[in-house]
Amino acid sequence: MAARTDQFQHPDYFELDALLTEEHKMVRDSVRNYVKKEISPIIEDCAQKAEFPEHIVKQLGELGCFGPTVPVEYGGGGLDYISYGLMMQELERGDSGVRSTASVQGSLVMYPIQAYGSEEQKKHFLPKLASGEWLGCFGLTEPNHGSDPSSMLTNFRDAGDHVILNGAKMWISNAPFAQVAVVWAKNESGEVQGLIVERGMKGFSTPTTHGKWSLRASATGELVFDNVSVPKKNILPGVKGLKGPLSCLTKARFGIAWGAIGAAMDCYDTALRYAKEREQFGKPIAGFQLQQKKLAEMLTEITKAQLLNWRLGVLMNEGKVTPQQVSMAKRNACEVATTICREARQVLGGMGITGEYPIMRHMMNLESVITYEGTHDIHLLITGMDITGINAFK
Repeated sequence: MAARTDQFQHPDYFELDALLTEEHKMVRDSVRNYVKKEISPIIEDCAQKAEFPEHIVKQLGELGCFGPTVPVEYGGGGLDYISYGLMMQELERGDSGVRSTASVQGSLVMYPIQAYGSEEQKKHFLPKLASGEWLGCFGLTEPNHGSDPSSMLTNFRDAGDHVILNGAKMWISNAPFAQVAVVWAKNESGEVQGLIVERGMKGFSTPTTHGKWSLRASATGELVFDNVSVPKKNILPGVKGLKGPLSCLTKARFGIAWGAIGAAMDCYDTALRYAKEREQFGKPIAGFQLQQKKLAEMLTEITKAQLLNWRLGVLMNEGKVTPQQVSMAKRNACEVATTICREARQVLGGMGITGEYPIMRHMMNLESVITYEGTHDIHLLITGMDITGINAFK
């Protein structure tokens, strides 16, 4: 397949750039330029072949996309959360799978080590993860336990200076290529704890998940633990219970809220450019009312989501954000993005299903994004419980 020239232009109808600092814009533009140069030309081919472009891991590390909010002393960027959000927006504008790789590394692997790890763990693992020398993954979801992680079966028992870990995790981004896995399992008292499991530990395997119609350029796999001996020094000492993994998911969902809108922007930009160039009945289709309606609604929803995400970033920076606010933004972004993708596909007609344009790939990717890190329905119930005070989960 011929490499695609990336002509993306950023939609900013309400001059939101005025709310960003010069550093924010510099960070965003550096990632945008990287995506145009390194991701867009190869990503359609990777998706068609269902291949993960492993070489981008080092590139993303060099660019600072892994753990950008992690302190500089541990190899991170020491940046704020709006910078992080903008990075995820630009990466997902390229491909949801690429953003997933960065989200998992930063929010689900580096964050728990930074927040709950020992000083020794932080110094040993974080710099290698930040640079992209090591790729990490996060093990929470199990074959029979997705939305209800408290029912997990993966467990470990004490065996002197180490523990013996047994169980399995499923739908794990980065798993087939990861050197490190942050795994959540129950101890002998039934409390959830985090363990850092390393590639090469006997009994630890990461079979690849095949046959996906979505996130085809991202590596997905399982984590299987068959009497894996994990040194006690690899247990995260700073947290017990579901608070640990759920706090990681809050950070990751923040990135998804920004990322999904990046995919929406790409579809809108593609549809707008196509509508201006494609002629039918003697004029560009952009001149027809129904096409203008589609484009105007796309831009309206993108603008609303941009404002929501910016405000979420401010609250995150101030330490005031609630997990429920993050849930709302994640759910909104996924809904907006999936709708815009489908509308953009219609603007392109039959061309919308081809790999010559990014829309169908984004559409398929977003079917995963709308489900992972809390399904669309679960996030609705999180908001519902927050505003009514009544738990509808049970």
